[in-house]
This record gives sequence, C-alpha cells and structure tokens, in this order.
Amino acid sequence: MQLYRCTKCNYIYDPAAGDAIGGISPGTPFEKLPDDWTCLLCGEKKDKFVKE
Repeated sequence: MQLYRCTKCNYIYDPAAGDAIGGISPGTPFEKLPDDWTCLLCGEKKDKFVKE
C-alpha cells in the first residue's frame, strides 16, 4: 500500500497501520480517509499530503 507524507511535519500515513487516534482502521488506504481527516501530529489537512 502507498505511503503518504505530511508536507508540514513529515508524518507518514501508513495504510497498513491506520490511525488509531483518529479512529482509522488498519488497512484503510489514504484515498478512503474521510475528507475532514487531519494529520495526527500537526493537524494539517489531507490535501497537504504527498505520495511517498
């Protein structure tokens, strides 16, 4: 699965791990994240992430 990196803080969203803090189950691809999902470290919006 494709990794995505936050352009503000360099947090890596790994679909295999999901986002337990944000309630995102492991295995959830980036494209399936809710539109209002934000970086769990800095709060940047989803559209500020780039493919890694």
